[in-house]
Amino acid sequence: MTELTGIIRDEITSQGVMPFARFMELALYHPGLGYYERGRGNVGRAGDFYTSVSTGPLFGELLAFQLGEWLEPLAAGPGKLSLVEAGAHDAKLAADVLRGLQRQRPELFPRVEYVILEPSAKRRAWQAETLKPFAAQVRWANDPRDLHASPVTGIIFSNELLDAFPIRRHGWDAAAKQWFEWGVGWGGDRFVWVKLPESAPPVRLPELEPVLPDGYVIEHSPAAEAWWRAAAGALGRGRLLAIDYGFTTEEQFSPARTKGTLRAYAQHHVGDDVLANPGSQDLTAHVNFSAIRSAGEAAGLTTEAFTTQTRFLTQILAKTQGSKSFGGWDAARTRQFQTLTHPEHLGRSFRVLIHQRQPDAGPH
Repeated sequence: MTELTGIIRDEITSQGVMPFARFMELALYHPGLGYYERGRGNVGRAGDFYTSVSTGPLFGELLAFQLGEWLEPLAAGPGKLSLVEAGAHDAKLAADVLRGLQRQRPELFPRVEYVILEPSAKRRAWQAETLKPFAAQVRWANDPRDLHASPVTGIIFSNELLDAFPIRRHGWDAAAKQWFEWGVGWGGDRFVWVKLPESAPPVRLPELEPVLPDGYVIEHSPAAEAWWRAAAGALGRGRLLAIDYGFTTEEQFSPARTKGTLRAYAQHHVGDDVLANPGSQDLTAHVNFSAIRSAGEAAGLTTEAFTTQTRFLTQILAKTQGSKSFGGWDAARTRQFQTLTHPEHLGRSFRVLIHQRQPDAGPH
């Protein structure tokens, strides 16, 4: 039995059945033992899964081009311009973005402050090492609420962050015609699923419930929605951007997806048992972009775009044509772009949500 397994088991023994959101929080983020705390090598070819950053620097270079374009009209005012990244992991994307921005917009670059939202001391150390060439322009904060006192002029963004927030899992009891929540218990020397009392998900399509199969699962993440609201509250002028894989509410209620979207990843394979070996495998679920969009709009933001990664990157690429600062196009860039946008690769299910706060809308 691993140390983390023992910690989770002891909490269940002392406090009773654990909501899955708590299990996922401990499995991923327990200090020193959680999956994202254990080492830098869990992303990429030698790790457990790929991200857009794993394909090479093109993703960051394209993103830098778009971020720079968004920053330009904000540069008319005094003071610093901020790029705030959440979920930076080892800061490889941050380095790609900063190098791209430095090359593409040298006149703007000195005014840019790069803020990384990172509560983990271990990950901050990885990030500081990666970003040594840009140390004078980088600082850290724990979460968006730390920025509320001085609202951001610039862009707050994340790539594959929201899917890693803990989720709640709800199941449909067809006989009783009601929802319940799945919790985690301990039995037979392993973690097991346990039904908690009646509990309906906050987003529902009641017209579909009579035809849902028994045990149908829907997930939602109060933590992701809370984070998005906090990020919206930190934005004074500019944009709030998320790139992640996910669905709208209507797409989530698919007859083909009876067990939800929760998955475990280890060594580039999808695991069958998300409760097994906590801390040794990634746990992730698709983002409900309808809920995230509603959270941003309720906080006073306007939705500028909700699109696919393929369309988002293709539109940026079109704007780079003729730009000497973006550099030439070669075989390596072509391969990276195909991987980023092809529907059989990373372009398949990644979505891009762009929220904006207009200059005259006020910070909150």
